[in-house]
Amino acid sequence: MKKLLLIFAAALLTVSANAQTVTESKTSDNWYIGVNGGVATASKGHAWLKDLQPNAGLRLGRWFTPVFGLAVESNAYFKNTNGYTTGTLVNALNTSLLATVNMSNWFGGYKGEPRCFEVIPVLGLGWGHIFGSPTEEYRQDLLTSKVGIDFAFNFGASKQWQFYVEPSMNWALNGTDKLKLNVNNETTNWYDGVAYNLNKSAFQLNVGLVYKFKNSNGTHNFTIAQLRDQAEIDALNAQINDLRNELAKKPKEVVKEIVKETPAPAPQEVKVENLVFVTFAQGKSLLTKEAKAALDGIAEGKHVQIVGTASPEGSKEINDKLSQARADVVGDYLKSRGIIVDEATGKGVQGTTSNRLAVVYVK
Repeated sequence: MKKLLLIFAAALLTVSANAQTVTESKTSDNWYIGVNGGVATASKGHAWLKDLQPNAGLRLGRWFTPVFGLAVESNAYFKNTNGYTTGTLVNALNTSLLATVNMSNWFGGYKGEPRCFEVIPVLGLGWGHIFGSPTEEYRQDLLTSKVGIDFAFNFGASKQWQFYVEPSMNWALNGTDKLKLNVNNETTNWYDGVAYNLNKSAFQLNVGLVYKFKNSNGTHNFTIAQLRDQAEIDALNAQINDLRNELAKKPKEVVKEIVKETPAPAPQEVKVENLVFVTFAQGKSLLTKEAKAALDGIAEGKHVQIVGTASPEGSKEINDKLSQARADVVGDYLKSRGIIVDEATGKGVQGTTSNRLAVVYVK
């Protein structure tokens, strides 16, 4: 037991050392669906690789982190010509709840997108049903277990597809000792009770194809969070304070440069308190919790103008698109809160320093 605890502690340290902070995911993110098929053969009781039984199945799963996930899999096992048969087209069903562990990400760390090749063990428990035709002696409901390993290949422009080869061992953990295995009424020595017994197991070799659904982050996989160190946060705060001081001195002149003035029935003085600044990570247009908190201070029913900006890094085309995306994401969030967005415009790079901002002018 002591050795097992030490191994477990070492594994946790390995995960911690190689873990990457990924962006927050919603419940609807990181789901996938797949199909698989192959052959199975009883581990004992006949010549090896004889009486192969074909099977096909579906798998639905979700990754909770780049390392750990869960999947539900159900496979149907079909009639073969020489071996065990119930007399029906589908001899048996096996439905399992499987834990999935991406060993490549565990020991190698997640780099922002899946590797081309990954090793993913799967293991879990399930329910199996053997159909009761042609006689009732065949019918059984079984507690099952599966342990396998997926040799997975990711492909596609966004690595949204995955092909895998999976050898596995499958056990019927319980069952009677009177089960007839073939048309000659021969019986096997199946012991009563629940146990991992080689006499009640089968080797299976399947291949599968998986499609990963698109996530709220715009990709089909986890993305690495763009974390800021304290020095960068301090620099951003200093920049925002400088902008506020500049606006306090010359509010009309400064605002005219970044916010398009719209005709108003009467002259309206622009004050610093009318402006809300939203900051973004480099190259990103996702709202942080702090940004949403700042926008939540704008009262429902207010009219606003939004200007998105970008920092000097990158080409003009990219910065123009990025600044517009920042203006749009702020506008969409405000609209969802009942605020009227008169205009949301991306202005690209404004000045020579880093200004990854969206400025909201509250009328």
